[in-house]
Amino acid sequence: MNEVAEKVAKRNDEFRKVETMSLTRGIFEFRDTLGLIRAIRSYNRFNEDNDPHGEHDFGKLTWENQTVFWKIDYYDPSFEMWCDPLHPECERVLTVMLAEEY
Repeated sequence: MNEVAEKVAKRNDEFRKVETMSLTRGIFEFRDTLGLIRAIRSYNRFNEDNDPHGEHDFGKLTWENQTVFWKIDYYDPSFEMWCDPLHPECERVLTVMLAEEY
């Protein structure tokens, strides 16, 4: 992992553990949505296969027998365009969805 990826991964891990998540309609169908949110906050199963760039910006897990994806996107302060994840004004959005909703 290079130095830039390490910095992005650190910020993404911190963000994922404390910030709000955007949940799709399918996620609200689970009996234990709060448990899923906790699982995403503590997710640490990153490896070269599921995190080839080492930025900790995407995860996949099974919850209540369904495949769930979560991903972090990077926006400028107006939420109109992509932003460099290391830019001080970068706004992160974490979205949790069923794999079929991706």
